Amino acid sequence: MLKLRESLTELKARERVKALLDEGTFRELIPPHEQLESPHLAPQGVVPQSDDGVIVGRGLLGGENAVVVAIEGDFQGGGIGEVAGSKIAGAFERALKDHENGIPTRPVLIFDTGGVRLQEANYGLLTIAEIQASIVALREKTPVIGIIPGKIGSFGGMSIAAGLFSKLLITKEGRLGLNGPEVIEQEAGIEEFDAGDRQLVWRTVGGEQRQKTDHADTLIEDDIQSIRSQVMKHFEEPGNEEPRCEQISSFLHLLHSFDPSESLTPEKYLALWKESKGAITIEDETAGMSISADSNGSKWFTELMAIDGAVESSQVKTVRCGDTIINGKDARVLAVVPDKENKFPRVRGGEVGLEEGWTIAYHIHQAIEEDKNKEQKRAIVAVVDVPSQAYGYNEELIGIHLACAAAANAYAKARLAGHPVVSLVVGKAISGAFLAHGLQANRILAVDDPSVQVQVMSKESNARITRRSLEQLEQSAKTVPSTAYDIRSFQTLGALHKLITDVNASSPLKGDTEKIMKEIDQAIDDSRLGKDHNLQNRLTSKEAVGGGRKASLEVRKRLNEQWN
Repeated sequence: MLKLRESLTELKARERVKALLDEGTFRELIPPHEQLESPHLAPQGVVPQSDDGVIVGRGLLGGENAVVVAIEGDFQGGGIGEVAGSKIAGAFERALKDHENGIPTRPVLIFDTGGVRLQEANYGLLTIAEIQASIVALREKTPVIGIIPGKIGSFGGMSIAAGLFSKLLITKEGRLGLNGPEVIEQEAGIEEFDAGDRQLVWRTVGGEQRQKTDHADTLIEDDIQSIRSQVMKHFEEPGNEEPRCEQISSFLHLLHSFDPSESLTPEKYLALWKESKGAITIEDETAGMSISADSNGSKWFTELMAIDGAVESSQVKTVRCGDTIINGKDARVLAVVPDKENKFPRVRGGEVGLEEGWTIAYHIHQAIEEDKNKEQKRAIVAVVDVPSQAYGYNEELIGIHLACAAAANAYAKARLAGHPVVSLVVGKAISGAFLAHGLQANRILAVDDPSVQVQVMSKESNARITRRSLEQLEQSAKTVPSTAYDIRSFQTLGALHKLITDVNASSPLKGDTEKIMKEIDQAIDDSRLGKDHNLQNRLTSKEAVGGGRKASLEVRKRLNEQWN
């Protein structure tokens, strides 16, 4: 039997999984002796690990079938690459299949991660999007429980995934945020967020603050027996609370009434959050305001809306939303655009921030509700030109990870409800911004243009964090396409439905617009014809099958073979 006060944080990932499952029932899927390790690390001089830092355990939890997955923070900072991410996504996909076959299976994930593994970059983005999709689908069948103990916590794209869980448990020592304090200091300056001020860090993204402001459900003692008890309680008494990523009106009310020029402390934010809970009135702020046209995203939004009968409406200036007709098909189009005078300074360049994430969610949920009784749902088109998520102290304190989760959740819910969701990448698609706005689409289209790029972060930041020169990054991209920035390299990974050639992304002409309209129309038809409301088409494309997702496919093959 386990000691009464054994700490979950102090254990390695494999022992964490064993400790949560009923004694004697743990069985590891794809164990280390199978040596299914990342194929992308050794070519970059990084020693791989035989389990790639993720443990998948099958067994019983409270006498019921369960799958418990744990991320090992001691390997590459818990970074998510192709194999690691596919083990998490694949395990949750199998749990979903169990539920669809009438076999209840309890899914649990133990976080200890800094987010995407930069040496695998776009593989990390793709697999995290698949993890997010599996959580949203599985959440309709059963509670999906996340645990954030100490050590690293949950950052980067996996913090967005954390925002999607049914229930989230966190220790006082745990941390939860999209951008790590060091990254914010690097990107925005020490005046914005002093990463060396450990008290400030924990008062901003620490477990106690996150639980008080409803970013986590339960503040837990770092004691295995207590954690097991809380996990089983959430499965046995799930309740019917609205997922935190769908508390749209409360967060928009808070953000619309908040003045970012004023100094915000954790205490002030807590008071603001309590005042906003349950708010239902959302005003349109954009009436009479000029809208920026200084980005590829805004230009293409305008092109798609330039027909008779198109109607534009939005809640904030930085999110353009409108209903239009694309080759005879009803569509709601969304784009995130720059606003040089925005009250939130960290989104003035077109970044996805707090208002952007929650506003996207508002407009998509509105379309889902309006179309719920229609036999044919309108298409949702995401015009993607987002240079990054917003880096800032206010953003982290209020919870930009949750704002991004709200947007990702909305796109996934629309897809599951039968809305064809199409992304059109016409500019930059970077990091958490792309996870929030674009990566949950049934079909991703992209313009073949040098200005169109997909990546985790800027080259300069990537070089600083991985301690490589720009020249070394360029060299790495030649052997590991997922670390490249250009859209043609991204295409080799299998996620693109189509790369559209002979179109000017920055200055669309009439012929360009007609061509794009036709491609969107065909992508909508393809989505409806396939009736695939998940993201599995990215694993069946010719590029994916031809080698672009070889490791991802092998992971799922072995999980299927070893599941029962």
